Amino acid sequence: MAYEEPEYKILQSNDAYEIRQYKDRLAVQTVQGHGSNSAFRRLFSYISGSNEASSKISMTVPVTQTHQNGVAQMQFYLPEAFTKETAPVPSHKSVKLVTVPGGYYAVIQYSGRSTDKNYQTRAAHLKRHLQEAGVTILGPSIKATYNGPLTPFFMRRNEAIYPIDWQP
Repeated sequence: MAYEEPEYKILQSNDAYEIRQYKDRLAVQTVQGHGSNSAFRRLFSYISGSNEASSKISMTVPVTQTHQNGVAQMQFYLPEAFTKETAPVPSHKSVKLVTVPGGYYAVIQYSGRSTDKNYQTRAAHLKRHLQEAGVTILGPSIKATYNGPLTPFFMRRNEAIYPIDWQP
């Protein structure tokens, strides 16, 4: 089953990473609470109809996670057909509609399980390459997961991403 994902342009690619340009994207976001899957459950509930319009929304990829200032957040991107004005309002008070700013992002892809250890290893690798290339990192790393847990680990697509200052 193919899921919609945000469009991007690849501006540069090398053996270690690629530089992508994204447009602004609409997402639904929540803060990770107690329990490892609480954020995912709240966001999945939103797209399953737990919203003020009781509308079901197609799943998209990736599911992204960030950690900044001790706060862990998770985001589901909404299908491109939605705008902030047309997207259903979340029913749960901790679920928010947000605009993820477009811009330039450095990305490293990897397969395997989407564990924190695998992600942190790749994010550190990407950060080192960006620093060696003199690329300015603008924010925390982003963990992007494209496949569900039933996908064989060797077929999974994961990414570690940094927002960057890029002069094409």
